[in-house]
Amino acid sequence: MKQNFKLGGSLVAALVLGTVLGGSVSAQTLTMGLRAGPDSIDPHWSTLGSQAEALRHIFDTLVMSDENLGLKPGLATSWKPIDDTTWEFKIREGVKFHDGSELTAEDVKFSIDRIPVVTGPMSMTIYTKQVAETKVADKYTLHVKTKASAPTLPNDFIRLFVVSKSVGMEARNEQFNSGKAAIGTGPYKFVSWEPKGDLVLERFDGYWGEKQPWQKVIRKEIPSDPARMAALKSGQVDLANYVPATDYAAMQKDKSVDTFVADSVYFLNITPNVKETLPKKVKVDGKEIEANPLRDPKVREAMDLAIDRKTLVRVVLEGLGRPANQLMPASFFGGNKNLPERPYDLAKAKQLLADAGYPKGFEIDFHCTNNRLPGDGAVCEALSQMWARAGLKVNANALNGTVFFPAQQKGEFSLWMSGWGTLTGEASYTYGSLVHTADPQVGLGAFNKQGYSNPEVDKLLQEGARTMDDPKRRALFEKVTEVSMNDRALIPTVQIQTVWAAKKGMVTIPPRVDQETLAYEIKPKS
Repeated sequence: MKQNFKLGGSLVAALVLGTVLGGSVSAQTLTMGLRAGPDSIDPHWSTLGSQAEALRHIFDTLVMSDENLGLKPGLATSWKPIDDTTWEFKIREGVKFHDGSELTAEDVKFSIDRIPVVTGPMSMTIYTKQVAETKVADKYTLHVKTKASAPTLPNDFIRLFVVSKSVGMEARNEQFNSGKAAIGTGPYKFVSWEPKGDLVLERFDGYWGEKQPWQKVIRKEIPSDPARMAALKSGQVDLANYVPATDYAAMQKDKSVDTFVADSVYFLNITPNVKETLPKKVKVDGKEIEANPLRDPKVREAMDLAIDRKTLVRVVLEGLGRPANQLMPASFFGGNKNLPERPYDLAKAKQLLADAGYPKGFEIDFHCTNNRLPGDGAVCEALSQMWARAGLKVNANALNGTVFFPAQQKGEFSLWMSGWGTLTGEASYTYGSLVHTADPQVGLGAFNKQGYSNPEVDKLLQEGARTMDDPKRRALFEKVTEVSMNDRALIPTVQIQTVWAAKKGMVTIPPRVDQETLAYEIKPKS
């Protein structure tokens, strides 16, 4: 993945706070202004990236990932398949939980077994969908039996947060949010949390990994972009994420601030509901109709052709993005480098709508987030205007993520756009979740709320999920990408680029393609 960087040739972000005294850093507080925070302190409650980002400070994962999503040891020091349907994970010895108890394979087993029991707004079972059974082989060895061959299980486990077995299977939000059950092995201990406010953390001196320079970390949730930038400029926070494009241009000339930009793993994708009956009927000439126009491939292609992606990037995102032709970077495992660029052809879009029986278009509601990713609300409004040029009346409704995601999961939208990041770095995570027919029995299609179903795609995904041979599996997933994108199962628009800003020259951090801002990666600049 090509990455852009403002200062120097490597992707290193100078972020904030750090006074170096005689080569050592004094205990300090690092205050971060963040666009979104957790919805719960329970790490098994939601799949949202903002949830994972916050809780990585308190809880460790079995497998970790570097800034480019490469796998590396976490609470597991190694892993390997010992037969076609069994993975063996060696658990790191000597790791302590924040309450002083020792981590064992029993805690990891408990955490895997707990995920299907927790019923949050966005199910974490996409990370355990391949698991049939867990067995403790010895104190530091766990065997994970899978439903079939599962070559991507270690990739899934970068989101497997490990909690102490002592919290009990009955523990839920109340126990975690109060701190009672917030017992992890991470570099920071839970102090307090105010929903939609501050998450306060304290350094855990018994941490198994690198010693942290920050005695205290405060993660301030500031959803409003202007308010977050104002907090940075006034010194209320030391660094801020998701700098808007408009502020980025001005900050580049501000000598008191460092700005850093990198490609992210997040894409803004449009999802057309192709079920026979829509939750709210569309209108033609002001009158509701029974038919769902989105079921017609011509209509979906017309909507795709009416999107001017280059203008979205250049004007709406002010250059901080890239036109997208698939749901993840083409360089990821299973991405398709042979897919052509998506064309903008308004005349053909109008013709396709006429051919489909809608020469005057139709009216439909369109929902999206306005605080999930940089520019999401603005892209939503711009898409509505672009579709208007093709003769469609698309009513854009930009919602806070706390409202959008529960409604989207309940199937309340006819047409929607949201961000998705391929956080495991491979196609089965994304396409298996979004375009496979929703099928709880095989554990695929967990986020397919639009009713898309293609037997060819399903067959390819299921075969790929059990194929241990990497080149063969890659080819299967590349075909999935090709078929589902030509089908417009979802319609990709842009890949987002991320900007951080901080007081000048104070600390360093490797910006991550998953956009996460992690205190334990932020170092005082020497």
